[in-house]
Amino acid sequence: MTGSANTLRGEALLSIAGHEHLLRPTFDALVRAEEELGPLFALVERAGAGQLKLAEIAALFWHCLADRAVPRERVGEAVMALGLARCTAALRVLLGQILKGTG
Repeated sequence: MTGSANTLRGEALLSIAGHEHLLRPTFDALVRAEEELGPLFALVERAGAGQLKLAEIAALFWHCLADRAVPRERVGEAVMALGLARCTAALRVLLGQILKGTG
């Protein structure tokens, strides 16, 4: 899925296997992420303290994918291929959306 992200809505793009995929943190996506990862505020706190695990980043990204046909392991592979530095931009956008919401 190629397209542009609406950062005002907390969207971001993630390159997976050479293709840009939209990360859209909808209420449903964040509820699913929270069910797996625990409270989102605690996730944000861990991120701020530099304590976020690769598996947590990949899980948050996967739950927020607009195209749910992408296998989860591909998201983990993308995080590893991009490295933490290049994943940080998308992660910041999603965490910012969690904290401030849309309005």
